[in-house]
Amino acid sequence: MQAFDIALFVIAVVGVIGFGIWKGSRGRGKAMSGDTSEYFLAGRGLTWWLIGFSLIAANISTEQFVGMSGNAADWLGMAIASYEWMAAITLVVVGFAFLPRFLKCGIYTIPEFLEYRFDTPSRVIMAIVSLVILVGCPTATVIFSGAKVITVFFAGQTLLGLPLSDITVACWIIGLCGAIYVFIGGLKSCAWTDLIWGAALIVGGAVIAYLGLRHLGSMDAAELIKTKVATSGATVNDLQNAGALERLHMLNTGPAVEGANGAGGKLHMIRPATDTAIPWTALVVGLWIPNFFYWGLNQYIMQRTLAAKSLTEGQRGIVFAAFLKLLIPFVVVIPGIMAFNMYSGDLKGNADIKNAAVIAEYQADAQLLVPFTENFAKLYPEQAAEIYAHNKAATGVTETLAEGESIAIANNKVVENGAKSGLKSAQKLIGYDYDSAFPVLLKNLLFPGIQWFVLAAIFGAVVSTLASMFNSSSTLFTMDLYGRLFRQKASQKELVLVGRGGILVFMIVACLIAPSLNNPKWNGVFQFIQEFQGFVSPGVLAVFLFGFFSARTPRFAGWLGIVVNVAVYGGLKLFAGDVAFLNRMAISFGVVIAVLAILTLLFPLKEPALLPQKGNLNMEKSRSVKWVGAAVCILTVALYIIFW
Repeated sequence: MQAFDIALFVIAVVGVIGFGIWKGSRGRGKAMSGDTSEYFLAGRGLTWWLIGFSLIAANISTEQFVGMSGNAADWLGMAIASYEWMAAITLVVVGFAFLPRFLKCGIYTIPEFLEYRFDTPSRVIMAIVSLVILVGCPTATVIFSGAKVITVFFAGQTLLGLPLSDITVACWIIGLCGAIYVFIGGLKSCAWTDLIWGAALIVGGAVIAYLGLRHLGSMDAAELIKTKVATSGATVNDLQNAGALERLHMLNTGPAVEGANGAGGKLHMIRPATDTAIPWTALVVGLWIPNFFYWGLNQYIMQRTLAAKSLTEGQRGIVFAAFLKLLIPFVVVIPGIMAFNMYSGDLKGNADIKNAAVIAEYQADAQLLVPFTENFAKLYPEQAAEIYAHNKAATGVTETLAEGESIAIANNKVVENGAKSGLKSAQKLIGYDYDSAFPVLLKNLLFPGIQWFVLAAIFGAVVSTLASMFNSSSTLFTMDLYGRLFRQKASQKELVLVGRGGILVFMIVACLIAPSLNNPKWNGVFQFIQEFQGFVSPGVLAVFLFGFFSARTPRFAGWLGIVVNVAVYGGLKLFAGDVAFLNRMAISFGVVIAVLAILTLLFPLKEPALLPQKGNLNMEKSRSVKWVGAAVCILTVALYIIFW
């Protein structure tokens, strides 16, 4: 970066964070002096535009720019956009079905609702599970994916003598920045900075998409043709006479084919039923479960809506965020697809760097088993055959490849069986480092004079999301565990102090976990998040649905439903790992629903459960918001039809 860009980057970041801290602590300074409502819920005074942008800024971070664009660059393509477009409909439902119930109760946290409807163990168990998942999964992932951008964009550079290409160093830099920010200002500071970062994110992503299309349109057709999907019928002559959008379409369009992952085009939403990530069957049930959990029952997202100054403001903010979600695939997913078309060589080079350490370890240990991907086998067939022979010798396997079986699948079966016998397994060798797709775009497309803005927007995305997660983690720990179990008579000042201490602890834990996500076995950071949230999301969603709509369900069913889900999903993951994780979520959800229904029939409450009405907010409903929400849903369906 030029000195000019560095200076503007620093000014932008420091200026926005300083502005947020000032907004969060001005006036009576309740957040600074120890008011729990002010620190954790911004005094319950957020307006719709703050809520809308804050929801987007808290949600969209480098886990999308790195993880989602990486999945798009690989073989999922536009199918990964279902997480965004289905979220639009989910948000509308949450705004009108979930939010009124939460605001009436005047709750600080989502688990708190379970205590009012079920019992204290339900609240505590959900708080513990949510806290473990939040810190160990999405928080660690945001730190890692933000660090990924640093290591790729600033490769070869140092900060205070520390190499920025080291993923561990980069993780601690990101974690410290996020912790310091939320430690001082609380939720109100987050909301005001999110207003700026959320807008900058969309603009910055649009800039990358525009620059990417412009470059795609000017590239050598003979090079581009090498990156077309297997079922594309495009030729070099076709590409030479086509514009940027036509090239994108030709290279990535092809029918979905039953069989191996990615055997089809990247510019459509539907994937075969055999797809291991997002089969079309997941669109029926499975994908709705993480969506409703994330947007309706996830503390770090819902904390913004719980801070609304009225029901109408909260619903307006949610519907506004739903509309913004429809834009995200155009600035995240499509650039990821283009990244492979334009810079597959860079993705291969980054994979070679990762692979070098694994290969050196394998050459030094005759008993080490080494898995590898299909792409690695295609790029390095001789080395793949050598490793396959090595793994068979180490495990005593004599069988040869079955007819039509790929060497990667056969090799990985050998490795899995060997690992069960106690042999050590190395990290998986990869052909392309797909998680580096968006950082590679930044490094190759940005030029002096614009670098500062896009990088500041990306940095702001990381900081704002981390700030939200740290704030929510500390809220869960302080209000649901410390204040409920250990110090029920604690003063508000003590609770805020404990919350601030929790932020530092959670930052350290997440930073220790984050570097391990560099392991290719997680198949990309975005799938890592979704995979592990399956331990909590189906059960929690089922419990809340019964809590909302079944007043006779027994109180012990709250904690039992969550525990049953952990057991069922864990069992499926252990014994049915080949089943797509979204289908495992659907199965777990169905089991918990069945268990809760049986419990309701066998042990119904003698009197229907009544929820308290502790909130003092204006609960008046707006008809115009409903019409706008309906329009967003119709627009979502239209996008699915276009890209189906």
